[in-house]
Amino acid sequence: MMNAIATVSLSGTLEDKLRAAAAAGFGGVEIFDTDFLASAMTTAEVKALLDELGLACVLYQPFRDLEGMPEPYRARAFARIAQKFGVMRELGCDRILLCSNCSPHALPDRDRIVADLRELGDLADAHGITVGYEALAWGRHVNDHRVAWEIVDAVDHPRIGILLDSFHSLSRGIPSVSIRAIRPEKLVFVQLADAPLLDMGHLYWSRHFRCLPGQGGMDLTDYVAEILRLGYTGPLSLEIFNDRFRANSAAMVARDGVRSLDALRDGARRAIGEAPAMPARAQIERIAFVEVAVAPDDRDAITAMLRSAGFACAGRHRSKAVEHWRCGAADMVLNYEEGGFAAAYRTTHGTAICAMGLVVADGAATMARADALGVARHVSDIRTMPALRGVAGTLVYVLDVEAARTIWTDEFDSVDDGTAAAPDIGVTAFDHLAATVPNDEFLSWQLYWRALFDVHGAGAQDVIDPNGLVQSQAIQNASGSFRITLNSTDARDALSARFLSQSFGAGFQHVAMRVRDMDVAARALADHGLARLPVPQNYHDDAVDRFGLDPAAAATMRDHDMLLDEEGPGARFRQIYSRAFAKTFFFEYVERTGGYDGYGAPNAPIRLAAQNRFRAEPVVD
Repeated sequence: MMNAIATVSLSGTLEDKLRAAAAAGFGGVEIFDTDFLASAMTTAEVKALLDELGLACVLYQPFRDLEGMPEPYRARAFARIAQKFGVMRELGCDRILLCSNCSPHALPDRDRIVADLRELGDLADAHGITVGYEALAWGRHVNDHRVAWEIVDAVDHPRIGILLDSFHSLSRGIPSVSIRAIRPEKLVFVQLADAPLLDMGHLYWSRHFRCLPGQGGMDLTDYVAEILRLGYTGPLSLEIFNDRFRANSAAMVARDGVRSLDALRDGARRAIGEAPAMPARAQIERIAFVEVAVAPDDRDAITAMLRSAGFACAGRHRSKAVEHWRCGAADMVLNYEEGGFAAAYRTTHGTAICAMGLVVADGAATMARADALGVARHVSDIRTMPALRGVAGTLVYVLDVEAARTIWTDEFDSVDDGTAAAPDIGVTAFDHLAATVPNDEFLSWQLYWRALFDVHGAGAQDVIDPNGLVQSQAIQNASGSFRITLNSTDARDALSARFLSQSFGAGFQHVAMRVRDMDVAARALADHGLARLPVPQNYHDDAVDRFGLDPAAAATMRDHDMLLDEEGPGARFRQIYSRAFAKTFFFEYVERTGGYDGYGAPNAPIRLAAQNRFRAEPVVD
C-alpha cells in the first residue's frame, strides 16, 4: 500500500514539492491543480521529473463545481474537465478528484446530479480515467460521504467512484462505521488529514488547521481501520492545508508525513487484527533521569543551584567527568566531559539540558519501532542505554526496567557530599519536562512523541505571556507517569522566544518534580535556600476567596510563593517555581491531589509575568 502526499501539503514550487516528496520516500503524489497551473514546467517536463524521481502521479485534484450546474456553467465545466483529462493522460495519471459542488448556482436536483455524473463517467471512460466523487464538509447540497455514496451507487458507472477524505467525514462527526456500506470496488482513493478539535466553520477549519495524522485530535485509526476492512489496497494519501506547513521546510513536512502514515497504518492494522509491520507504540514507565551539559565556568553555579533545589551529589562516574545528583526519586546527571555529545551540545547551547533517560517496557522493541519510523539513532557508548535523537538534537536514552535498576551502581561510585542530613523535599518523581520549540517544529515534535510512544495529546492551551501568546500542548501517557509539554510562540519578545534566541535553538527549559506534601516541601526548600520566583500579593489576595482558603493555608501560600489551581472539589494542584539558571532552565515543584490531571494553566500568566520582571537581572539569578 503506497504512501502518497498532495503537493498542496508542501511549500515551494511544484518542482520543490516533488523533490521533497521523493526524498522523504513517498511513492506517489497528488498534483494540486493550482500548483500545476502556476508552474513554468510543461506537462512533459513534469512527467519527466516524476519519472526521474520515481514518483507516480496517483491523483489530479481538485475539480470543482460540475454536477447539477445550469447552462452555460455546465458546458464550461465539461469542456474544462475534458482538458484536464488530456493533461492527466500526459502525466500518466488515471484518477481525478471531483469535489461536491459549492457554487451558488448549483441545483439541488438529485436526478440531475446523477445524470451529470453518469455523462461524466462516459467522458472519463474515453480517456481511461476514474473519477473519485468527494463530499466536501461545506458542500452546497452534498456534504456527507454517506450522501455521496448514495449518489455514486445510483450513478452505477464503472468510471465513477467515491473518494473519502478523513477531514470531511470526521469534522462533521460522521461515524466511521458508515464506511462499511460502500462497495469495496467503488472506493477509488483515500485522503487523510488530522486536525485539532475546533468550533468554527468547516471551510476555514479545513483551509488553515489541518495537520498530519497524530498531530490533531481526530480518530483516524478507526477511520483507516474501516477502510482496510473493505479490502482497500490503494494509496493512503495526505492532503494537508495548514498555514505552518506553507511556511515550513518542505523536506521536514514530507519526512513527518511518511512517519505519520506509517504509524497510522500500523495502528489501523492492529485494530482489525492484521499482523503488524513494526512493534507497538512503546510503553513509557517513567523518566529515569535528566542530563545537563555543563560549561566549565558554570560548574560552581549549577551545583549551588542544585543544592538549593534539594539535590545532593550521590555518585561520580568511574571513567568520565560526569556526576550523579539526586533529590528523592529525581535523578540528574551533570556532564562536564570535554569531548563527546555533551561537549558538542553545550558548544551550541551553553549549559543546558541535553538528554533524558526513559524507562520503557521493552527497549529493543522501542528501538525497532524507532527504526521503522525513521527516528534517528545516536551512537551510545553505554550498551544498556541506546539513544535516539530528540528535540533540538537532545538525546532520549532508552532503558529497560532492569537497566534502570542498575545504572547508578553499574556506572557510578557512590559519594557522600555531606548534605545527606539536609531536609528531605519529598520528591516522588519527575512530574513533567517542558520544551520550547520554534513554531515550525511545534507539530513535528508532537508527532515524534505520539508516533513512537503510547502517549496522547492533552491540555492544549493558549497561554498569555506579557509580550504575546504562547501555544502549549501537553503530551502524556495514560497513567500520568510520563508527561512533557511543548511550547511555541510567534511573539518575538515572549519568554519562550527569548529562550530560543539565547539558547541558540529549541530545548528543554523547565523541569517539574512531584512532591508528596507541598507544605513539607516548601519548608524544606526554604531551608535549602532555594531562590523562588516571587508571586505577587494581588494573586494571593484573590486566591483566598477563589479557593476558600483558611488563614493558615493562605499564609503558607504567601510565605512560600505558592500557586494553586483546582479542577473540582478536592482536585488541586500546588506549584512552586525556582528562579532560572542563567535565564534558561528552571525547576518547578508540584503536588497533585484528588485526581488533578492538568498543569496549572490558569497560573501560567502569573508565572510568565514574574519571570518577565526579572529578565534584566544578572545572568545567575
